[in-house]
Amino acid sequence: MNTHLTPSVWRAAELSMRWWPVFLRNLLVWRKLALPSLVGNIAEPLMWLVAFGYGMGALVGQVTVNGVQVPYILFLASGSICMSAMQAASFEALYSAFSRMHVQKTWDGIMNAPVNLDNIVLAEMLWAAFKSLFTVTAILGVMLGLGISYSPKLLVAWPVLFGVGITFSCIALIFNALAKGYDFFTYYFTLFLTPMMFLSGIFFPLEQLPPVVRAISHWLPLTNAVALVRPLFMDQWPAEWLRPLAVLATFAVAGFWVALALTRKRFRA
Repeated sequence: MNTHLTPSVWRAAELSMRWWPVFLRNLLVWRKLALPSLVGNIAEPLMWLVAFGYGMGALVGQVTVNGVQVPYILFLASGSICMSAMQAASFEALYSAFSRMHVQKTWDGIMNAPVNLDNIVLAEMLWAAFKSLFTVTAILGVMLGLGISYSPKLLVAWPVLFGVGITFSCIALIFNALAKGYDFFTYYFTLFLTPMMFLSGIFFPLEQLPPVVRAISHWLPLTNAVALVRPLFMDQWPAEWLRPLAVLATFAVAGFWVALALTRKRFRA
């Protein structure tokens, strides 16, 4: 009788530094298309910023944030940069990762080398977050050029936005593991990311939401990202930083664990 038991897909991650060659491989491939990739990633958020920031900003004028009056374009910019990190990380961890995993069978080829599936998933997560950092850095440069904010505290916003990229790449990899085709990702963007954009205080203060919706919004990862980044644009330190960091970290750790388990199940590793 065979007493060998198949390891649970929910077991602890088996990680080593062998994720680094996979990460480097993605970076080297991306370098060939870096410019058009960046242009594509920053074009949409900049259109949001110009259309709403300057157009609607002329009508709205000032917005009150924590008792301080700020220009609407500053209010919008500090939220939209978080949205850009979310979208860039999600797109890479969905469409690009799915192409490497399912269409091109790149992951199968990598696993013929002494690199296990856990390290591949970790590399994909870190690569998606790192690529989102390229995007937000370019957008931050444009915002500085437009004179939206010159706060030196934006240097702190940079690693925070990298953490936002990590959080959303972990969540996106769950859907990557479940997907049978590219069309599946439409549900993720339509039913999860898009509603969160309008419930996280990016376009208008959270105080405008009904109490029940506002209570739900406080637990969304994008809301907590904005809570950390917006004060930095205003040259202030977040009044409450521990809770937003804890929420983002919880989504990241839980998301990676679930994504890894579902990916193992898909590969029967």
